[in-house]
Amino acid sequence: MAPATEGSHYALANIRAAGIDDKSEVLVYGATGAIGSAAVQIIKSLGAHVTAVCSSEQVELVAGLGADRVIDRTTTDFTSDSQRYDLVFDAVGKCSFRQCRELLKPHGIWTSTDLGPLSQNPLLVQVTRFSRGRRVLFPFPTIDEAMIQYLRGLVESRQFTPVVDRIYPLEEIVEAYRYVETQQKIGNVVITVAGDSEGGR
Repeated sequence: MAPATEGSHYALANIRAAGIDDKSEVLVYGATGAIGSAAVQIIKSLGAHVTAVCSSEQVELVAGLGADRVIDRTTTDFTSDSQRYDLVFDAVGKCSFRQCRELLKPHGIWTSTDLGPLSQNPLLVQVTRFSRGRRVLFPFPTIDEAMIQYLRGLVESRQFTPVVDRIYPLEEIVEAYRYVETQQKIGNVVITVAGDSEGGR
């Protein structure tokens, strides 16, 4: 169950904070990480329309996760997209509200998993809180039994399948961290412990 909760609880916290439903149009930037790959699937389970941004090598994978549309970031500047969104979700913390502002509908929301340059994102929440226009959200995710059961339900109904890149035994945890730090991983990296079949990062 660990790969089904690592990353996905961050995704779910942002999705819920933004109030996504079956009428929403969402762009997920960084759709191949643990958070982004979960976000694409969770958003689709709500019936929303998902545009996902990823590299050329992963376009097929992301389409298979259920994205309605995939933008190849290596050939296309996603910020020049003509479509407008209710939510732009930066799942890897590599873009900014300023870059993505014009992608939002008049009352759209931008959210990120990272504090941003000079830790500006929490400040932007306060600056845009009472705005009648585009806003920034930066929810601090928590995980509880109810969230775990919700994610379990998505897995059991096959609406969410955690993406696992590599599996390492506990004695190779240093190598696992080194791989994660390359920022090249797809989905989760799993650590197995003797007598236990699950772990995750």
